[in-house]
Amino acid sequence: MDDPKFETAPWAQLQDLLVDHEDVQEFLQELARLTASSLSARATTYCGITLQRSRDHQFTVASSDDEALQMDEIQYAFGDGPCLHAIRIQDEVHVGNSAADPRWPEYMAHIRDYGIRSMYSVPLKLEGHAKAAMNLYAKDPDVFDEEFRRVARTYGAEASQALLLAVRVARHAATVEDLQSVLTSRTDIDLAVGIIMGQNRCTQQEAFDTLRRASNGRNLKVRVLAAEMVSRLNGEPATTHFTAG
Repeated sequence: MDDPKFETAPWAQLQDLLVDHEDVQEFLQELARLTASSLSARATTYCGITLQRSRDHQFTVASSDDEALQMDEIQYAFGDGPCLHAIRIQDEVHVGNSAADPRWPEYMAHIRDYGIRSMYSVPLKLEGHAKAAMNLYAKDPDVFDEEFRRVARTYGAEASQALLLAVRVARHAATVEDLQSVLTSRTDIDLAVGIIMGQNRCTQQEAFDTLRRASNGRNLKVRVLAAEMVSRLNGEPATTHFTAG
C-alpha cells in the first residue's frame, strides 16, 4: 500500500464524474471503473456497485468489467451473498478466501468456479430507503487485508457522498420533468378551453364540460384531446411560458 495514489481517494475525479454523467446508471458504471482502477495497486481488483433506491425498487447494477458483472449476477440469482448481506446489515462483509469461508456455501462454490477467492463489500451510506454497496473481487486469496480495507472504507465514504449527490440530482431532474409535463398539459387544456369559449361564446365552465364530454366520446384523455385541438389550430404543439427551475 505504498502507492500514494491509493492512499488518497480521488475526490476530484468523483466530482468530475458527477459533472460529466447526469444519468445515475451511467454515473455508477464510471464509478465502478474508477474504483477498480484506484484500488488495484496491490492486485487486480474488480468492482461491482449495487444500488437499491427503495424497498420495492429492483437493484441497479454497475460493474467495472465482465468479471464483476458475472459475480454480482450470480449473487442476485442466489438472492444472498456478501454484497446483499452488506446492504441488509449496512456493514462491511469480508471474505478472505472463498475456498475456506463457510458462509453461503452454494454461492461460494459458484464463485470458486470462476476463480474468485477474495471478496469485500462496503455499504455506501445514502439517505431514506436508498441503499447501495461497493463490491470488490480478486482472484488471489487474502488480497483485502486490514490495510486495504482501511483504504477501501475511506474511498467508500467519499464514493457515498458522490453517489448521494447523483441520486439527488436524478430525483430533482425527474421532479422537474414531471412538473414541466404538468405545466404543459395545463397550458394545452387552458388554451383548448379558450378556443371553445371563443367558438361557442360560452363560459369557461361550459367550455371545459364540452371538452370533457368530447374526450369521453373519443375515449381520449382531456389533455390529449386538448393538445390535438391546440396543435391543429396553432399548426404546432403549444409551448408553456412557465419554467420548473
